[in-house]
Amino acid sequence: MEKLTFKTNINCSGCVKAVTPHMEKAKGINIWKVDTDNPNKILTVEAEGIDADDMIEVIEKAGFKAETIK
Repeated sequence: MEKLTFKTNINCSGCVKAVTPHMEKAKGINIWKVDTDNPNKILTVEAEGIDADDMIEVIEKAGFKAETIK
């Protein structure tokens, strides 16, 4: 299982609610969470078979932006 980390603009519980269906629909995502208290709104994903570019696409389809943190 791979752990991916992203800086996002997912700011609040309403944003998390909006992105949730997209994250649940994406194949390969096992666990995910957004730290909305962090100024960089860090999204952490544990996944298999999905890479960072695919994750960014999922987040952008939900209407948000994401940037890989290395």
